[in-house]
Parts: sequence; structure tokens; C-alpha cells
Amino acid sequence: MAHAVEEEELESIRRYEDFTTIDWIHDSILEHNRRLRNEREIATSLRGTHGEITLQWAWAQLLRLSSSGQSWFVVSLAGTPGLKMYPSWIALSKAIRAGICIGLNAALIAILTEWLSDLKMGYCSDGWWLNQEFCCWEIETDGEGACAAWKPWTKYTAGMWFIYTTLASLFAYIAAHLVRSFAPYAAGSGISEIKCIISGFVMKGYLGPLVIASGLSVGKEGPSVHVACCIGNVVARLFPRFARSQGKMREIITAASAAGVAVAFGSPIGGVLFSIEEMSNVFSIKTMWRSFFCALVATVTLSAMNPYRTGKLVLFQVTYDRDWHFFEIIFFVIIGIFGGLYGVFVTRFNLQVAAFRRKHLTSFPITEAVTLAGLTAVFGYFNRFLRIDMTESLYILFRECEGGGDYDNLCQSAAQWPMVNSLLLATVFRFAFVILSYGSKVPAGIFVPSMAIGATYGRMVGIIVKAMYRSHPTSGIFAACTPDVPCITPGTYALLGAAAALSGVMRITVTVVVIMFELTGALTYILPTMIVLLVTKSVGDWFDAEGIADEMIKFNGYPYLAKNEHAFNIPVSRVMRTELHTLAAAGLQLPAVVEKINSTAVKGFPIVTPDEQRVLLGYIGRTELNYVLRKSIISARRGRQGHSETRCTFVPDPSSSAPAADGLVPYLADPDVIHGMDEDDPLEMSVSTAMDDVLDFGPWVNQTPITVAPQLSLEVVIQLFRQLG
Repeated sequence: MAHAVEEEELESIRRYEDFTTIDWIHDSILEHNRRLRNEREIATSLRGTHGEITLQWAWAQLLRLSSSGQSWFVVSLAGTPGLKMYPSWIALSKAIRAGICIGLNAALIAILTEWLSDLKMGYCSDGWWLNQEFCCWEIETDGEGACAAWKPWTKYTAGMWFIYTTLASLFAYIAAHLVRSFAPYAAGSGISEIKCIISGFVMKGYLGPLVIASGLSVGKEGPSVHVACCIGNVVARLFPRFARSQGKMREIITAASAAGVAVAFGSPIGGVLFSIEEMSNVFSIKTMWRSFFCALVATVTLSAMNPYRTGKLVLFQVTYDRDWHFFEIIFFVIIGIFGGLYGVFVTRFNLQVAAFRRKHLTSFPITEAVTLAGLTAVFGYFNRFLRIDMTESLYILFRECEGGGDYDNLCQSAAQWPMVNSLLLATVFRFAFVILSYGSKVPAGIFVPSMAIGATYGRMVGIIVKAMYRSHPTSGIFAACTPDVPCITPGTYALLGAAAALSGVMRITVTVVVIMFELTGALTYILPTMIVLLVTKSVGDWFDAEGIADEMIKFNGYPYLAKNEHAFNIPVSRVMRTELHTLAAAGLQLPAVVEKINSTAVKGFPIVTPDEQRVLLGYIGRTELNYVLRKSIISARRGRQGHSETRCTFVPDPSSSAPAADGLVPYLADPDVIHGMDEDDPLEMSVSTAMDDVLDFGPWVNQTPITVAPQLSLEVVIQLFRQLG
């Protein structure tokens, strides 16, 4: 019992402080030692009293060999105490549970945001809890007044405008107030912070439908990744193996981020690629499998919930049955250029707005959110594409004209130029309000707003190209078109525009291609999408632009090692410190060590030889030093050692005949265990193994720290840090 209490105490001091970085080597060594102990415990506990093989041991080995092919039922039981010795099953079980929670959360948010968005326009007389689509489920026509059950708040335009604006401002106020009062970390997108957390930055406590319904030019897809990572963090922390391992925890968070994107776009493969391309610097095959598994479970859960009652995972999921023509590549390039320029300008202007917000609006987060929502509603109400929810707008713009895609005369030739004007105004207006709204103190993503901007621009280009074809059907450029068959599909231009804008602002390519393919299921449009994104990336590279998430990381001053390669052409010694705070391996007394700790703020101390050469022997962390010193003080109060004359040694003496704590001798004799870094070492070893007047820190010293030569190039060292995590 006492040993368990001591282990819990040690674990509490090893927790990283807020806004610090993780020592991946330290964490890896701890995990290595845990794995060896677990294997040894399994082998000894399941054998007979004399080491003979038992039926229980044989069954355990059989289960271990067949673990990769276990059924879903066996995997779902992996988290039970009886199977706790099989860590791969535990990880899969966490992925299942996290995926189910993420899928349920996405479905509930989708239902709630749809209802709140429609609530600004009216209510359902058959049931106040129904949104407009469910209220008019059996009505096939989309004309005004076709659904008698859906009641607008008033018949007067001025009254509707006032109610629409008031409810939008109210939703924004509630969201901002909840963030300020209960969840300050919920503000913003969360993508930047999650990237830093996965890379090893500690932000304690980090791990919203109302703001989406308010009409702000923000989306729920970014926060859905944040929420998914929070769910993954909560689920994983229920099990000690993940709670005490920062590396294992970040594998689960990476998998949860994939599931968050998967349910946001109905794209499980796209979610996995997003976690690889955008979220994680180092991505193992094992992590990819867990990400895929978690994304799959979340997507299946969302599909089972069926929030839209149409079988679709997201509202703007569409299908295309017509091919494209090679002459359209010219217009695809134009859309790609727009996407690249959009990403460049939004990122740079938004950073300026963020700087202004930090300087002048920090004390008025609620007022800012309400003002932005009110202005968005005041001007957006009079535009048919700004008045409705952004996901519904994407669905309308993506659809083909045939089969009910003629929303508000969108496909009518007589209204094509007024429609072009309306789409252009929607693009410009939303472009401006995305710059102003992204980063405000509400849960705010930028995925869907960017897609909505690209979709309105792409649909506008598609309508113009279609008008050109109708005016000059015999022109040589349209020679590939078949008579009496629609030649131009404006909806595909909207899809490509959405892909270009999303890629331009986030600076991701492969992920967007896969997401768009999973949204449409059209293999024929993969090549146009790749062409558009290639142009978009080229434009961004021309301006030396980075994704808005990476720029926000720099703006907030978070420690993050970007993937970009830089040629410094200098040795690492040029950026290294020459004066270090070190500890001599022998010859120091206890007061000198205490003084060294109190006079410095470093996280650890190199252990060097006491002579002038100062050869590196190891490394000890500040946390371990404080802990051993605290235990020595307790021992001194009990009449044992710890007085001011106590000498300190940091190198274990193999010839020492000092008595060992229970279980210490066989442990130190194990050649496979890495010593000096084990959280489960008996906590009295530094006292029990010491001589009468010596305090031994040796068991806590990392004797194999990673070192590099001063002549090594800085680029190689950066690559080494990047590979560490």
C-alpha cells in the first residue's frame, strides 16, 4: 500500500508544467521500462510455481499471436481489466470509444445548428423542435408558401430582418458569454493549438453550435477537431497506461483529430490524411492505423445517427454523373489562382486584425462577437446566399441544375447575370467578414467559410462559362461539347472553387483532393481537383505563404518546429550556449545542490566529471532533483541522513555494498532495463543504497543522453529534433 502511494506521488511530480515542452527521450525510456516489466509480469504470473507452462499461459500466448485478427467483439472487450496485459487491444478499444463519442457529438451538433439556423427565419407549427427540412419533409416543391407547417415570424420584410438580426446577435452573445465564463480555451479554431500539443507542447485545460447559428462567417469544422481531441483525451485518461505516457496520449489525440475531420466532412480517409499532412510532424504506421480506426468508427456512428435523414454524412454531399472537357482546364486554372490569392490575403489581413484585436479588443470579447454577428446579419439578410446556413449554401451551389438544383432561379438563363452579381457580392462580403471574424473569442473554424467563399466564386465562373457557351455554341473552344446535352456543369466549378479556397488558406493538397472525392464519389473529377490545387499551391509558394494555422502559431508565440526546410549553412555550435549550469558527478555537498536549483530556472542539469575536462556523464531533470531532495529532508527529520554535511554523488557505484531496497538488486541486474529514468523505482533507493553520509542521485540520472558534435550542421540537428517529435 505504501509503495502504491509513493508511486502515485512520483507520478504527480513528473507531470509537465503548463506551457512547457515534453522530453520525448525521457518519455520513451519510461515506456520502454514499463513494457519490459509488463512482459516479465505476464510471463511469471501465468506460469506455474516452478516455471512450468500452464494452460492459462498457453492461452495468453495464443491470444497475443492472434491479436491482429481479432473480431470487433474481442477488440471492444480490450479495455476490460481481465485483458489489461494486451496494450494493442487497449489502444484499439480507446479508438472505438473515442470514435463513438466523436460521432455522437458531431451528429448532435449538426442537428442543433440546423435547427438554430432555421429558427432565425421561422418555426414549425407541427413541432417547435423541428427544423425547416424536417418540418416540410413530405413537401417536394421548394416554392415560397408550399409548406403550410413552416411559419415565418412575420410577413413583413422589415420585421423579418429585425428578428433575424436580433436572434443572430443573441446566439453570438450566448456563445461568447459561455466561452468567457466557462471555457476560455474554446475560443478560436483550435487547429493551431492542437498541432502544438501533438508536437509536444503542454497546454493544460485546453483539451460550438450557437456561434454557427448566429451567422458569423466562421464554421464548426475547426472546433469539431478541437472537441474530438478533447474527447480522445478524456477517454484515454481513464486508463493509466495512456494517462502517464505523453507519447501514447498524443497518439490518441492524433487519431481523434482524424476522426474530427472525418465527421466534419464525411471523409474518413480524408481525416486520416489531414492528421498526417497537417497535424503531425512525425507519423508512424501504428498511429495511422489508429487514426483510420477511430475515423472509421466515428463515421459509422454518424452514419447510424443519420442527422439529415437522407443517408448523407454531411449536408453538402453530392454526386455528379457528367464528365468534364479539356477546354475547361483554362477556367480551372483561374479558379486555382483565386484559391491561392484568397489564402494569401486572408492569412495576412487576418493577422493584422488579430494584432488589432490583441491591442484594443482584449477586454471586450462579447461585445466584439455580438457586433460582428449583428453586422453580418444586417448586410447578409438581403443576399440569398448569405442569409442561409453555409453548409446549406454549399449544398445548393454544388448541385447540378437537373434534379431539383434550381434554387431561387439559380439555373435560369433569364436570371443568370443578376445571379452572377449576387454570387460576386456574396464572395466579397464573406471574404471581408471571414478576415474580421476568424480569431474572435468564440468557437470559430475557417474550413467551411473558406469553402463557401470558393463555392460562390466557382459557381459564378461556371455560370459565366455556361453563358459563353449558350451565346457561342459553335465556337471552336466548345467543339468538344455534344449537341442537346448539357456541356457545362456550374456545380462542379463551385466544388473546385471550394477545394481551391480550402487548400489556399490551410496550405494542404492531398487531403483536400481525397475529401472532395469522398464528398462526390466522382473519380472523373479527381484530375480537375488536382489541377486546381496544383495552381493554388503554386500561387501560395510564389508569395511564400504558409497556412493560417501555422501563422497563428507564430503570432501566439507557441513553440513549434515547422516542416519547412531551411538552409542555415552554419554548425550547431554557432547557436549553442557556451556557459551551462552543470553538476559535478562527485564532490558536491547537499547545500551546494540546493543552491544550484534555487539560483537557476533550467529544466535539468548535465552531469560532468569533477576535473577540468568536464566530460559529460549523464543528465538529471530538475523534477527528479527536487523529489530526491525532498525525500532526503523527510529522512533527516526521521533521524536518518540529509544533514548539511551530506555529500552528493550522481554516478552509481557498481562496487558499492550498500543494502538495496526490496526488488532493487534483480532490477539493476537486468541488462535490458535503461536505468536512471524509471518512475517505478523504489522511492527510498537514494537513501537505502547510500553510505552513511552520501546521498546517491545515480538511479535518477539518465546515463545515455543524446548528444551531437559541435561541428554538426544546424540543419541536421533540426531534423533530429523534428524526428524526436
